[in-house]
Amino acid sequence: MDPVSKSDDGWKTTWSDYKPGQTATRDGELEPHSGERRVAYSLGPRTKLYRSSHVVALVSASFALLVLFPLLWTFGVPRFAGSNGWVGFGFGKETLRKQDRFLVGVGKADITGPVVDLNLMGYANSSQIGAGLRQRLYSRAFIVGSITDPQNRFVYLVLDTQSGDTAVRYGILSAVASLGPEYSMYGWKNIAVTGTHSHAGPGAWVNYLLPQITSWGFDKQSYQAIVDGATLSIKRAHDSLTPGYLTFGSGQLEGANINRSPYAYLANPEAERAKYSADVDKTMTLLRFQRTSDRVDMGVLTWFPVHGTSLLGNNTIIAADNKGVAARLFEKRVGGSFVAGFSQSNVGDTSPNVNGAWCEDDGRLPCNFEDSTCNGKSQPCHGQGPFNAQFDNGAKSCYEIGRRQFRAAFNIYSSLDYTGTGTPIRGGAVQSLYSFHNMADFNFTLPNGTDVSTCPAALGYSFAAGTTDGHGAFDFKQNNSGDPNANPIWAVVGGLLKDPSEEQKACHYPKPILLDVGEVSTPYEWTPNIVDIQLLRAGQLIFIISPGEATTMSGRRWKAAVAGAASSSGIVPRGLKPLVVLGGPANTYAHYIATEEEYGVQRYEGASTLYGPNTLNAYINISVSYVPYLATKANESPPTGPSPPNNVNVSLSFITGVGYDNAPYGKSFGEVITDADPSYAKGSIASVTFVGANPRNNLRLEGTFVAVEKQNEDGSWTAVRDDNDWSLVYTWKRTGSMLRTSEVTVTWEVDGPSGTYRFQYYGDSKTPFTGSIQSFSGTSSSFSVHAT
Repeated sequence: MDPVSKSDDGWKTTWSDYKPGQTATRDGELEPHSGERRVAYSLGPRTKLYRSSHVVALVSASFALLVLFPLLWTFGVPRFAGSNGWVGFGFGKETLRKQDRFLVGVGKADITGPVVDLNLMGYANSSQIGAGLRQRLYSRAFIVGSITDPQNRFVYLVLDTQSGDTAVRYGILSAVASLGPEYSMYGWKNIAVTGTHSHAGPGAWVNYLLPQITSWGFDKQSYQAIVDGATLSIKRAHDSLTPGYLTFGSGQLEGANINRSPYAYLANPEAERAKYSADVDKTMTLLRFQRTSDRVDMGVLTWFPVHGTSLLGNNTIIAADNKGVAARLFEKRVGGSFVAGFSQSNVGDTSPNVNGAWCEDDGRLPCNFEDSTCNGKSQPCHGQGPFNAQFDNGAKSCYEIGRRQFRAAFNIYSSLDYTGTGTPIRGGAVQSLYSFHNMADFNFTLPNGTDVSTCPAALGYSFAAGTTDGHGAFDFKQNNSGDPNANPIWAVVGGLLKDPSEEQKACHYPKPILLDVGEVSTPYEWTPNIVDIQLLRAGQLIFIISPGEATTMSGRRWKAAVAGAASSSGIVPRGLKPLVVLGGPANTYAHYIATEEEYGVQRYEGASTLYGPNTLNAYINISVSYVPYLATKANESPPTGPSPPNNVNVSLSFITGVGYDNAPYGKSFGEVITDADPSYAKGSIASVTFVGANPRNNLRLEGTFVAVEKQNEDGSWTAVRDDNDWSLVYTWKRTGSMLRTSEVTVTWEVDGPSGTYRFQYYGDSKTPFTGSIQSFSGTSSSFSVHAT
């Protein structure tokens, strides 16, 4: 077999994946060979076996000496699947050194909040109410620390949420502090809370009023699930801390993202655009965590910019969108306790709907290039994913975009050692910095000497138009600068919140202000004016933790500026080029960060850039000025700045509780209403309906609501699918509002081998009057699965 082979479905396999007598299947399992290949050498009619063995040994030794050893010296020793995970050995000429070791740890925990009754977070669509679960949500924690100074470390969290958040971060910090003195080194400075920007998770957990409006306020159960799961993931990562190595790699990924605002992108200088081959970043970067004791890989952390909007605005089933799919596939491929984090990057103007935006009322026509309208209206214009024609609310397209990210990441990961493409993170130094900054009126000087300032937060008319991933309402359009092209009544509506002053209008120009949210604090703050500035460093690798959604070009400028500052200040080891990644939206949600040129076009991203046309330049100015604090021996920190409010205990909530549950007369909880058919073909849909209860009674964190079980030869049953599997979907619906009855339907797109199966449903009912919670379960009849 060739060292690298690629199958017709794009899977890349390496000879290092194999053990004698085994071959790899498509999903990564290993199967025995049906036979052995034997090679005979004829040395005459009386040749004996031991003479053949000598010849084979001699030929093998010569091959190793003349061919194999030089190749390994040049390209590195291959990796293989060991009993405890994936194992690698060095980098050929770029060998790892003792001084390049870090403390490394990884952890993962469930953060799935209420899967029904709550508004989903992301599309700001008040009618998008959760009705079930396709895939559980997780927090994945990655810790990097200094071997020589264990107090110097940081935590990078990847949450399957729309973003990081101020209230959530306050909660995590408090919960981690309560774990005891062993965790005292974790705090404001060194915990980064990033979100994958999924638009398919439960909402009502955010700190500020504006995003709470469509979710009918704040829900503490939703909030607490995230806080508790994130804290548990940090604890698990902390418990796994061990000396290890970090390895950085990258590769190109085509077909997983496009620019949804190319008209705004074209406003950037032509000379700048000419430096890049695409109007979105196609590079995926990856950081591998490997322990030194046995060279087993513990996890990977990746960055790639693509919106978590594969699942559409009419989807009501909770999932982690495309990055959740990628993470699940990677972790399942490697197995064990391996943790794969798929972090977001400069995501602002990207879309997973790679087939482009088309007019729904006439699918043969693309949307208008300048303002993404069809016949003058934004509502019929929709981005289309790779399987748009499935009419499944984006589920198949979501899985495909996630699969493409997984395959790209796994190819990068697989090639780190044996091709020598991995870059070791050198020096073992770890630093972090954190500061709060009030962006309402920040005065600074641009590199060209011009004095500029930011503004109190405000949103423009095009904010209400939405995007091709999810349109807005009424007659709003994108590309609305200067005088808004909208009904004058909206000026009156916006004025009811607060009529912006002339100074505010001038500061935000050419943005026509629809919502002057940064100057309103009744009943509490609507959006943040105080943002989180955070930078992390491990060796020559620097992490920009962005509080907003930086557009493609914004991210490029920001990373280039920080890399330049790192080089000029000499904070990275001598002779090494700084490596810079950008992760976010993180720590708070400060909406978008467009370039000044994109801001002038006032499409959605520019209209959602909160602090005026100098927003990006302000972030760059602050970041660059703080880079020296990342020096190895730096003993000072940037100014702390004003603390943002924590609105957890003052937030409004109009979300009703469960009340109680009842089973229909003559039935009991968990009883089968509609049973499974006797048999199903692989690829068909199996379905069962049970008497249900509201899943808000018990989130079953670290557990499952439903399972598919397969019968073993001895008659026992083993769960083979659960809430983590994309093919298994749990839906809940209320069937009697007065009697509080409900049903649960479990559907499985049959993807298992032939055999006998059954469904299990695990629920919890709330008793009338007493409010006590009672657990129950339901079991379907068994059914067979056959190949066709």
